[in-house]
Amino acid sequence: MAINIRLARGGSKKRPYYKIVVADARSPRDGRFIEKIGNYNPLLAKDNEQRVQLDADRAKHWLSVGAQPTDRVARFLDAAGVLERSARNNPNKGKPGEKATERAEERATKAAEAAEAEAAAKAAPAADADAPAVTEEAAS
Repeated sequence: MAINIRLARGGSKKRPYYKIVVADARSPRDGRFIEKIGNYNPLLAKDNEQRVQLDADRAKHWLSVGAQPTDRVARFLDAAGVLERSARNNPNKGKPGEKATERAEERATKAAEAAEAEAAAKAAPAADADAPAVTEEAAS
């Protein structure tokens, strides 16, 4: 039987409150669980000691039995010193998608074309200004 240590949501609408529970992986999120080992109240300040309450001994027991914590619960266990959590690294997460990349390339090409046109426009009047001045001198 696969066992998870996860959050079960409680509380009313827009006022979340979570129980940290040990449950069968196949049971629903807020459904039947084996044991409640703590609470999590995200509405409290991060430095408040009541924000996360966890029974570390029971968590160690369930981890030794083979329970797998979810990412959020693993953070709590790491903060409590029960489980060492390795830092996650996903360098592709911050990269824009395919369509956004195409749009950025189009903007870059349009900006380059506009810069070339502006440079050509600046160069053309300077050449034209020199040329009429020479013709006026030649005409006098």
